Amino acid sequence: MNIIWGFILFVISFIGFIGQAITAAWPLTAVKLGLTEPEAEVDPTFYLDVRGEAFWDSLILWLLPVAGLLLLLNNPVWPYFGLVGGGIYLYFAGRGIVVRKMMQRRGIRIGSPESLRLIFAFLTLWGLAALITIILAIAALPLP
Repeated sequence: MNIIWGFILFVISFIGFIGQAITAAWPLTAVKLGLTEPEAEVDPTFYLDVRGEAFWDSLILWLLPVAGLLLLLNNPVWPYFGLVGGGIYLYFAGRGIVVRKMMQRRGIRIGSPESLRLIFAFLTLWGLAALITIILAIAALPLP
């Protein structure tokens, strides 16, 4: 079970981390890959929020892929990375969904319906992976 979840967790969370790193460092490449919308097609404030979020996420989203890798290797410190990384991804997913929904309701241009469906699907997937990892990490912690 740990090997399977470690692999799944690594792949899912690494996609989030590398996507944000590409968005932060190479925004035109991110657009070509479909990771973000072109600047001209979204509200300028939303574009800046996405870019700022990408820069910050590039610094912190590495923790959950490391937790997945440590779990794959059966390293006993994985739960600590899983708890912190899971908390970060849970926040990342929740904030991403709530902010986009609120902006949508206000009529702010945040992307095409197709790209929004995709981002909501990924954000939901990352949030669920975070919750599962937090639960598994708590269960794996040594009892006092």
